[in-house]
Amino acid sequence: MSDIARSTPVRIVPPFRLPGWGGRLLRKILILALLAGIWQAAALWTDKPILIPSFTATMTALADGILNEGLLSASWTSLAVLLKGYALAVVIALTLVSIAVANGFARETLHTVVSMFMPLPAIAILPLAMLWFGLGEASLLFVLVHAVLWPFALAALGGFDGVPETQRLIGRNYGLKGPAYIVHILIPAALPSILYGLKIGWAFAWRTLIAAELVFGASSGEGGLGWYIFRNRNELFTDKVFAGLALVIIIGLFVEGVVFRTIENITVRKWGMQR
Repeated sequence: MSDIARSTPVRIVPPFRLPGWGGRLLRKILILALLAGIWQAAALWTDKPILIPSFTATMTALADGILNEGLLSASWTSLAVLLKGYALAVVIALTLVSIAVANGFARETLHTVVSMFMPLPAIAILPLAMLWFGLGEASLLFVLVHAVLWPFALAALGGFDGVPETQRLIGRNYGLKGPAYIVHILIPAALPSILYGLKIGWAFAWRTLIAAELVFGASSGEGGLGWYIFRNRNELFTDKVFAGLALVIIIGLFVEGVVFRTIENITVRKWGMQR
């Protein structure tokens, strides 16, 4: 081997890779395109639009609903109610968990109550909510709080219980007590579990709201995305029913892939607490 060959360093060219966010986005687009293709093929194969409208027919109905039938307005009506119930449930859960962290009896009480009410489907208590609060927003808020409160409280309490003892000792050495100890030590350390609980609570709240609106809408038989789906089902506009369901999925993907992902990127992923 010549001296030039021996002195020339070997350069290994790494394989081309898309940036992290670009790769994830491309994979999601490919998955959605594959599912849309399977949907279209299944609809063409069955050839029964009243049962399974095609993907293209559903997208046409979705566009028509947005442009001409106030579908976006109905969606915002649902989201406005959902955000109220979701925020209320999170505040109540954090209050209960904070008390449970500081008191052993309160901790056992919270565990017992969560074990009692978490298996109870929120939609199952809708008749009671309608009896107590009538056919209005208050009934929806009641079932939404029930849907979000227990899984989020359980996840948050589990996150607080999992905080390493070293971090707890650091907080005590700095003289942190009470709310300051919870805010500066426990919440940052338990944030991955808290975010997980928020995502689970969102999913529970979204599906509970749509199911409840299928019964009586956002307020006394009107408004809301679920009511749009129910009304078109009664009129056998299956493509519009699928369009409403598609919008439910789109909103869910946006909240999961954009809102929660952004929060994770600027907190737990940036801090190296989550991959």
